[in-house]
Amino acid sequence: MKSPFRTLSVLLSFCWFATAIASAAGLNVFAAASLTDALKEVGANYEKQSSDKVAFNFGASSMLERQIEEGAPADVFFSADEAKMDALAAKNLVAKETRKSLLSNTLVIVTSAESNLKIAAPADLTSTSVRRIALADPKAVPAGVYSKAFLEKEKLWSQIEPKVVPVDNVRAALAAVESGNIEVGMVFKTDAALSKKVKVAYEISAESGPKISYPMAVVKNSKQVESARKFLDYLSSDDAAKIFEKYGFIVLK
Repeated sequence: MKSPFRTLSVLLSFCWFATAIASAAGLNVFAAASLTDALKEVGANYEKQSSDKVAFNFGASSMLERQIEEGAPADVFFSADEAKMDALAAKNLVAKETRKSLLSNTLVIVTSAESNLKIAAPADLTSTSVRRIALADPKAVPAGVYSKAFLEKEKLWSQIEPKVVPVDNVRAALAAVESGNIEVGMVFKTDAALSKKVKVAYEISAESGPKISYPMAVVKNSKQVESARKFLDYLSSDDAAKIFEKYGFIVLK
């Protein structure tokens, strides 16, 4: 027969465990697809020094913005451009005092690692040897919007647009080139650096390319506001900055 004291001890231990789990905030962080690898590492480090657990929802910033507008349970939004954050701010859906532009990036033109295609300048994208160009949707997704803005500045967009294959997000553009099904893609430099299946054919400097900015903020309807603020503070820390820089991001001071 089991001792009643042992049973009581087990019950008390279970109650303590349940209370500890309940007290740990479960943060839902909606973040741009290009942040996937860096934020996973940042989140893992944060969890080691915090009682909070961090769950990420990665995707195109435009899609995440719509999800938040429709009431998805997000605590933090980390966008790949200012426009998507502006859209939420205009609808009073983010805590404006928590908003901060943390990171920047640059664009690159990539080809398959096995490709012999040479891109010595952006104008080479108009060549007949380039039949298709993978871009994150240039009408909505930041990486594609930035790419289109650059090509328009170079007065190349009208010639290139018929070749564009729009995809869901920047990681999908990278995957399309990795597969060999599409000759060329324009992606963030940080995404290209993660793949052994593509090579950078041309790098667009920060000076000649569009101004790329990644803002973050606490979502207004968050049920974990204080925990969300603490996570934003950690994202701005020196420890987090080292991780972002390791993945190639430019940390804004």
